[in-house]
Amino acid sequence: MSQISSEWIQLENGPRAWYARPTDAGPHPAVLVFIEAFGVNAHFQDVAERLAQAGYCAIVPDLYHGKTYEYSDFANAIGHLKTLNDEVAMREAGLAIQALQQRAEVRKDAIGALGFCMGGRYAFMANAVHADRLRATVAFYGGGIAPDQDFVGRNPVLHLVDQMQAPLLLLYGTEDQSITPEEHGRIATALSTARKRYTLTVFPGAPHGFFADPRDSFRPEAAKEGWRLTLDHLTRYLGASA
Repeated sequence: MSQISSEWIQLENGPRAWYARPTDAGPHPAVLVFIEAFGVNAHFQDVAERLAQAGYCAIVPDLYHGKTYEYSDFANAIGHLKTLNDEVAMREAGLAIQALQQRAEVRKDAIGALGFCMGGRYAFMANAVHADRLRATVAFYGGGIAPDQDFVGRNPVLHLVDQMQAPLLLLYGTEDQSITPEEHGRIATALSTARKRYTLTVFPGAPHGFFADPRDSFRPEAAKEGWRLTLDHLTRYLGASA
């Protein structure tokens, strides 16, 4: 386990970002982390620090520009989510990638993306929009990728699969009421048809949000296995720290 440091940094011409890194010189592979609908809260600071302890530099762009919401404040969190613009989010993700590439401790050729819930959709999108700069992608229960009708009005993003280059790991729970088995099928069909490398894993008994330990939806066993699969995926495609 690496010794780490973490802090807020300012992205050039963009929002702030939470940044965690091993303290040794590296260079290290890096991960762009996309938040849930509740903002860059203590949980996402912890996710970044867990990645740093595993040997990655991790950056979490503040797509909510300073706002955070309690997990009990679902209505206002979803209200904020509805105000986000995909193009702006991808631009801010690009600024975070740029910030990583400018840091001496980061391997410029070994950057991946990881997202949860709302952020799982953005990680999926980033795999296409920033295909030239990402080498691996992981999405936990990414909502809004391919729904029949998205409950917050987002557009499906399956049209982007042809642009994707990085291998994908997609993780879902069988008890997720917002992402149906039919949606899993549409995503798999699109990726297979486009001849992309992906793994889609489903955890029995796990609801939406099963990874987030502060939430009532937390399922320790699924979270532990999902994290192990995530680190295996990142290690395989990004390599290890120098």
